[in-house]
Amino acid sequence: MATSLPRVTSVHVVAPYSLDITFNDGTHCLINLESELYGEVFEPLRDPAFFAQAYIDGPTVAWPNGADFSPEWLYEQATTKAS
Repeated sequence: MATSLPRVTSVHVVAPYSLDITFNDGTHCLINLESELYGEVFEPLRDPAFFAQAYIDGPTVAWPNGADFSPEWLYEQATTKAS
């Protein structure tokens, strides 16, 4: 079990709805978030130009409208897809 909570240390938008993410423990992955972009706060991210504005905010990835995903959820996606 991890001794600390996961933190995103690097994020790059590589395609519409897809992020290349690195975490503080070195875990690295490509995550496609298209199926997660529903609901009021995530709907603007369906615009590829807006999605491309992703940045690191504290321990996670965020967008200018306040949308973000928990770093724990992103890490779970990363480690589940890696196996």
